[in-house]
Amino acid sequence: MTDVASRASGADPAPDGAGPPSPDAPAAGASDVNRTFDPSVDALPERLVGAAVTDAERADAGPAVIEVKDLGIRYSLRLTKKNTLRQSFVNAFRRKTGPKEFWALRNVEFDLVQGESLGVIGPNGAGKSTLLQVLAGILTPSEGEVTVRGQISSLLTLGAGFDQDLTGRDNILLAGAFLGIPHRDMMDRLEPIIDFADLGEFIDAPIKTYSSGMRARLGFSIATSVDPDVLLLDEVLATGDAVFRAKSKARVLDLVRSAKAIVLVTHDMNWVTEFCNRAMLIEKGTVIVQGEPAEVVALHLEHSEQAKREKMQQIRRYGGEAPKVK
Repeated sequence: MTDVASRASGADPAPDGAGPPSPDAPAAGASDVNRTFDPSVDALPERLVGAAVTDAERADAGPAVIEVKDLGIRYSLRLTKKNTLRQSFVNAFRRKTGPKEFWALRNVEFDLVQGESLGVIGPNGAGKSTLLQVLAGILTPSEGEVTVRGQISSLLTLGAGFDQDLTGRDNILLAGAFLGIPHRDMMDRLEPIIDFADLGEFIDAPIKTYSSGMRARLGFSIATSVDPDVLLLDEVLATGDAVFRAKSKARVLDLVRSAKAIVLVTHDMNWVTEFCNRAMLIEKGTVIVQGEPAEVVALHLEHSEQAKREKMQQIRRYGGEAPKVK
């Protein structure tokens, strides 16, 4: 077994729903994202979609494919791309007030074994997409530890990783090279990927000519065709037309049935309750609850309605007109 520690360097992503502050660089050795490829990790027997993994199955599954311990992601609010030279000069002579840092995630802990599909839900800006970026190795934790075992495939942003000047066909092969898949194996998978994406003659056109939906179809086809041990998806099941959405769900169900580990960020509560066997609710960067999907979704909907009522009360307080809650 080979352990490879990877860090995000030079990245300047923004937390969910926020501006573009830069994450603080963690001290050397303070935190790490461990990527481990373990060819001995076997899938559990085919199972019912949405069925919870039992304690016995967890024991048989061996080491968790994802382990997250006391994870925290911190952003500096003083260093942003939007600061102009004039603003920086003025701020140097002005006493700054208010918080100087923002925790997009704090004290996050969970693990995931083969056969589990985790639905991550919460309001916009809660930190859901930030969590997926950490699992994918895009962000380095400011504190805590994240360990991922096995091959990872992710689809977090439409068109992410595509070379805009290359054709769809060439981008498929490029993605395989990035994932460390031998060229011969990618050539064997090329036609099935193209067939699933269903882009017609556009497969030989540059990516820059694609619509967002076409990029999503190609990206999803690539991400789910490499037989990953861990699949990370961020709202991609809401893209494309009705036919492609149905194909996408069927593809993910096949991965669930073959006991792969999946982490899905979505606002589709039906998908979470019907097809995920675990759910996690995140609010303001903190895990509120994790457990049975139906219970977690019910709590999320309750919190959402409460937040909606509070927002309407604020609107009325300032003399505005707020729609009635049905």
